[in-house]
Formats: sequence, structure tokens, C-alpha cells
Amino acid sequence: MAAALLVFMLSYILHPQLEVLALATSSDHDFSYMKSVYNATDLPLEDVYDYIIIGGGTAGCPLAATLSEKYSVLVLERGSAPVSYPQVLNANGLLTNFLQEDNGKTPFQRFISEDGVPNARGRVLGGSSMINVGFFSRADDQFYNESGIDWDMDLVEKAYQWVEDTIVFRYNLSTFPSIYRKALLEAGVGPDNGFSLKHLVGTKASGSTFDDQGRRHGAVEFLNKGVLKNLRVAVEAYVEKIIFSSSNNASRLSATGVIFTDSKGKTRRASIRDKGEVILSAGAIGSPQLLLISGVGPVPDLSSLHIQVVHSNPDVGNFMADNPRNTISIVVPFALDPSVAQVVGITGDFNIIEAISFNLSFSFPLPFGLFPNSTSPLEFSVANIAEKFSGPKSSGSLRLLSSAEVKVSPAVRFNYFSEVGDLARCVKGMRKVGDLLKTESFKQLKFQDLEGAEGFKFLGPPLPKNQSDDASMETFCRSTVGTFWHYHGGCLVGKVVDGEYRVKGTNSLRVVDGSTFNASPGTNPQATLMMIGRYIGLKILHERKAAK
Repeated sequence: MAAALLVFMLSYILHPQLEVLALATSSDHDFSYMKSVYNATDLPLEDVYDYIIIGGGTAGCPLAATLSEKYSVLVLERGSAPVSYPQVLNANGLLTNFLQEDNGKTPFQRFISEDGVPNARGRVLGGSSMINVGFFSRADDQFYNESGIDWDMDLVEKAYQWVEDTIVFRYNLSTFPSIYRKALLEAGVGPDNGFSLKHLVGTKASGSTFDDQGRRHGAVEFLNKGVLKNLRVAVEAYVEKIIFSSSNNASRLSATGVIFTDSKGKTRRASIRDKGEVILSAGAIGSPQLLLISGVGPVPDLSSLHIQVVHSNPDVGNFMADNPRNTISIVVPFALDPSVAQVVGITGDFNIIEAISFNLSFSFPLPFGLFPNSTSPLEFSVANIAEKFSGPKSSGSLRLLSSAEVKVSPAVRFNYFSEVGDLARCVKGMRKVGDLLKTESFKQLKFQDLEGAEGFKFLGPPLPKNQSDDASMETFCRSTVGTFWHYHGGCLVGKVVDGEYRVKGTNSLRVVDGSTFNASPGTNPQATLMMIGRYIGLKILHERKAAK
């Protein structure tokens, strides 16, 4: 039982550059946006807006704030506001988030992929930016070059700066991140890039959405930068379907609104005005799922579920990918202050290694042979080191189950390591983690037994002793694979949406979230998702102004 609990806990931990930096100033939480937040039960049965955004998450909030500068915006969020989940607002609540039972009223929704890997989706206003470990780093150059988007890089820069000036912080490294940073450099993960928000090969500290008091400042705070009188944010609102219509003089279907239900099951309808749009920002699971439910997708799959096909597109729900995560956890022989992700190592092979520290306490005998003569209760510190690589070649798909209900999670398969090259990349990355264990800096993390011999105490599976053996390392990679929660795909640019994120074959419908990515950007995608929300909002405002 104890061993099972620890394995369960570990499956969810971490699974939570400007030349002139203009970062946010530490401050208390600003809940001004709550003036525009309503429970869906309080909304009219029918209403009209310029823009309807499905999903008030990492991209949806900055997008909504930007569009509200000129137009009326309705945001439909299935979760509640962060004030309903106080633990998401502070770094001390990270572990609590992951260990909570998912009773349908938590800030995340758990699901298990068909690969058997536990995963989670944000279910709170602010999205997954409210439940992650806060690491903030910009996209890599390869993301821009291979995204299928003709980027306006000046506008990209302005959008990033708008984000960073609002919720990104820099603070001094705590004990374990300082040790970890030195170990990375000793292990050859260079150069030393100091502090940078850019994605750079080597070792660096980066920004965080936690301030120096441990307060989280997620995407929800962008709503404060909008025009609140133009914003209506409905929480506990489940969008059931996108409404389409066609006319004799239209060459293709147009999205005209949505049907959604409130927490009491009552149905409501929201429509868009002329020149307005419905914008999906429901995430890499929610957006393809809702397109399929609304009749946009592969004809055979939709027909088998008796869903009326409004537009055939065989690529909706395909090319789902996830960055595989492999970790080791080390029990530390001295007390550590808990730390969120502050330092990253990026190798020349683009393996990405991050680390956090946390404290655990137990009131029962410890498993895995840890401290066999100890008596409970016991509290100890753990250093968790996680490796991933972005842009896996392995991919899978998302499909609806027998039910077309939006509240029923679709079936998702990522096919981790189905491509041989991905497995080789994991082996390279975990060998570099092995190099960390051999550094002088990490010697202080070892225990000394009664005979004076030193060694690490691992919580969970250790690396193979013979790390030069490919078969052993491949087995480790396969047996310990988890998620970094950086899954993406399902509505790829060039296949489901065009270079302006418009859904192909339709009018007045876009997808603006990670489902459009063919690779997860940078170290953590949240920075880029926030930037894209602002970027697309500004592009739309420019388009509307130019059309007048």
C-alpha cells in the first residue's frame, strides 16, 4: 500500500531572453477580473457577442483580454475561478493539487491514455497555467521555422513582452536549484547562460510565474488587462456543440455560435455578430474533441457515432504527440526547502533536464528499503530530476468513445517510443542524468552507511547500474515513461487549421491552443501559448481595423 502510494505520487510530480528584462513586480493577487466572472447559471438563455472563446485557459485568457479592447467577448470555461481552489494560488499547494482525488470539482481532470500513462488536463479559469510548476521560457527557433505560420516576429516580441511584464518573475535560486545548476555544468551541459528567457543550449535559470513570495500569477491575470465591461466570463459552462449555418451565397459553412450547458444541466445558446468568430481554446484534448462532436472530422468515425458530418476532415484528432518524461527521485540526507522548477539544462541533442525538490512525511514504515530501522512518523526531502525531449516522432490519435458527450473524456493514444529514434533520444538524455549523479556537486546528496560507504537513496526505480548497456537503458525508458503534460496535436496547422489558425473549410472559426502544434515549443509551452493568445488577438484587431 505504501509503495503504491509513493509510485502514484511520483507519477504526478513534474508529470507539477530579453536583453533588457521587463518582468513583473511581485504583488498580491489581483482579482479585479472577478467583476466579469459569472456562473453559467446566471447567463441569459440566449445572447449575442462579437467573439465567443471556448476555454478560458493559457491561451484563451490573453486572447479574450486583447479582443475585449474593442469588442464584446464571451469566455466559456468548464472549470471554476481560481478563488474556488485556493491551493492553486501558492507554490505550497503544488503537491496538494496532484494528490487530490478527482471528484469532478478539482482544478484538473485526470485521464489515462491508452498507453497506460496517467495524465491531466487543466479545469480552472487560467487553465493548466494554474496547476503547473511555473517554469517560463520562450519557444525555440525550430518551433517558428517548422510551425507552418508566417510569423510577424516584431509582433511576437511585443506579445511576449506584454506577457512577461504581467506575470513573469525572477528570483534568487534556492538551495537545491543552486546545487543542480552546478551539477549540470560539471556534467558538460554548457555553456552557462546565466538567466535568460530564451531557449538556449546549455544551462540557465529562467523566469517563473511564481513570485518571490511563492504566489502563482497565471494566465487568468491577463483578464485584468482587458476592458472588463466588454468581457463576460462564464465558469462551470460546458460547450456541447458549435453551431454552423450556410447560405446560398456562402462557399462554405460558417460558425454562428455555440450551445452550452450550466452546472444544473440547463441549455443555453450564444451567437456571434456579423464579422465575429467562435474561437476554440479548449486545449489539445478539448478542441479536437469539440470539433468532432460538432461534426468536423473523419466521416467514418463520425458516421459510426451517428454524428451529422458538417465538414469532412480526416486529420481532426490525428497526430497527437506527447513529450515523454523519465525521472529519478533521490532522498536527500538533509532538509531542503521545496523548490519549483528554476533551472534547466538543454543538451546539444536537445534533451531537456529539469528538477524540483519537495518534502514528504509518512506515518508508516517506508518502502524500497529506505531507513529500515526508522520509526514513523518521518519527514524527508526529495530531489526529483526529470528528462524529456521535444518533437517526438511517435504520434497517435484522439477519438470519441461511444458517447459524444463533451464531459466524457475521449480516448487518446500517444504511442510513446513507437519510433526507434525517440527511444534513442531518451537513452541519451537519461545517460546525461547519470552523468549528473557522478558530479562533485551531487556527492552531498548521498547517504553514508555505518561502514562509511556512500550512495544515493532512490525513491522509485534507479537508473541501471550499467548505463552503457543500450538494452538496459531502453528498458528503463519504456518502464518509467510518464508525461510532462506537454501533449499537443489534433488540430495541426496545415491539416486542420490554416496559417491564421482558421479551421479549414469553414468561416468564422479558429483554433488557438496547443492542439495546433506539431511540436511543443521551448522548455515549457505555457510561455508560447500565452504569447500566441495575445498575438492572434492583436492580429484580429488589426484585420478588423484594416477592413473598415
